[in-house]
Amino acid sequence: MAGSSIQVNIVASDRPLWNGEARSVTVPAADGLMGILPNHEPILTVIQSGRVSALDMNGTYHTFDVSDGFFAFDSNVLTVAVEKGSEPKVDGSGD
Repeated sequence: MAGSSIQVNIVASDRPLWNGEARSVTVPAADGLMGILPNHEPILTVIQSGRVSALDMNGTYHTFDVSDGFFAFDSNVLTVAVEKGSEPKVDGSGD
């Protein structure tokens, strides 16, 4: 059965930024913003400086300003590894 959420792990080189379950995640891929939903095809790609946004299962957005890194997605697990990342900005207006 296909999953309906993504397990997300966002880490900077010096600390973890956020771990949680999400409905969707947007990342600043090298060719532009990329949206990841549950059951997306596996991917490994470079991240440019920009903003990562995760919509959690409660409808809250967790947003991070990040610098260069990469992300990998497979089997509904998303790992985002960046050089630097801000503390999360939290906005509960996702629903």
